[in-house]
Amino acid sequence: MSFRDLFIREKNDIIRTMKTDEFFASHNFKSVMITDGLVQEMTGAFTQDKSLKDKGRGPDMFKTWLTVPEQMPSNTKIIVIDAGGTNFRSCLVTIGENGKFSVSDFRKTFMPALDREFSKDEFFNAIADNIDYLKDKACRIGFCFSYAMEITKDGDGIPNAFSKEIRAKAVLGQPVGKNLLEVLNNRGWKNIESIKLLNDTAAALLAGCACSVRKNYGSYIGFILGTGINAAIVYKNDALKIERQIIVEEIGKSVSVPLSDFDIEFDKTTENPGQYPLEKCCSGAYMGGVVLKALYAACKEGLFSTSASQSILKIKALSTIEVNNYLSGQKSLFDFVKEESDKKTLFAIMDAFVDRCAKIAASIIESSLILTAQGGLENTGAGVCVLCNGSTFYRMHALKERIEFNLNQSKTVQNGLKYELMKMDDDICIGTAVAGLV
Repeated sequence: MSFRDLFIREKNDIIRTMKTDEFFASHNFKSVMITDGLVQEMTGAFTQDKSLKDKGRGPDMFKTWLTVPEQMPSNTKIIVIDAGGTNFRSCLVTIGENGKFSVSDFRKTFMPALDREFSKDEFFNAIADNIDYLKDKACRIGFCFSYAMEITKDGDGIPNAFSKEIRAKAVLGQPVGKNLLEVLNNRGWKNIESIKLLNDTAAALLAGCACSVRKNYGSYIGFILGTGINAAIVYKNDALKIERQIIVEEIGKSVSVPLSDFDIEFDKTTENPGQYPLEKCCSGAYMGGVVLKALYAACKEGLFSTSASQSILKIKALSTIEVNNYLSGQKSLFDFVKEESDKKTLFAIMDAFVDRCAKIAASIIESSLILTAQGGLENTGAGVCVLCNGSTFYRMHALKERIEFNLNQSKTVQNGLKYELMKMDDDICIGTAVAGLV
């Protein structure tokens, strides 16, 4: 390739990049860290500031009444349910004499109430249908229910909102454990002593506690970025009369994230418009849909060739998986895009949403680190274990690396607060088992 040809190609790339940047700017799309806003929102929730709550907006900070156990359970079994996103998982967890966890009788089905509105009876009977094969195999049930809920002191959970397109309004305000236990008793289950509720972030945090290297950490955070997005921390505040316990940050409700035209337009198409604005910007259940709105706008504004625009505008739905397939060079829905300039524009638009997701995720972890430190570290010289879970976190093209980069550039980490991102097999199952047994 001649110098002239190289110059022309690079000039065209710059023009294309400038066009993309101008396009995003014109639609108020911003990829920025939002740590300060998240800390302010969560602190407001702790201090009972109702300015956002009265409007039904902003994150909730739910007490779980769960603490980091001094000693892991042993020589017992527990039935574990993991309900969240599109999948419903169940299994039997056995803890041996040496404290080693093993998972058996694992099954995965679809979450109830994804296809239509469910009544309360339909919802709990559907859950019972999914776990009937585990009948009487253990006397306790640990139930990871990954939706916004208030945990009661006796370990039950009362949901106050559904995300991830679950349609079961009749279940809101209902104690999940109590209702499920009633259905199981009617089906002839015997000797169920307790059903304890928690969400996946609390389960991830407790799984971090179960790591053999637990003594090396000053505290724990659970972080989930999959179908949804959320976090949990260990927190204490004597002034607010909050004893040390695991707190769930219902962070998907945050309004700190700047919303683009694409986010606002996509929100209108969801099951719960106006709710979970942060989650709809970046989680696996929603990112593909928001990207598609941006691609539609780009087509109408001339960023793509005529042939590419015509084909893109025919796409009726776009999953986050398809976005990842294109960015990672796999066979994808966009194999029809042939012109190099169109490929680069398509990549640039999709990649911008991944970059925004990375900054949002890093902001959530950083703000969680700040609150964790405010609550006090058990070992001030040790770092914080951040147990990370979720298909979007681990599988989205270059996302994990960007999250770590943004974290390492943050003021909190630069000022010396140590952390480690951890991964653990069967983390949600193990963490749920711990919660159900301690």
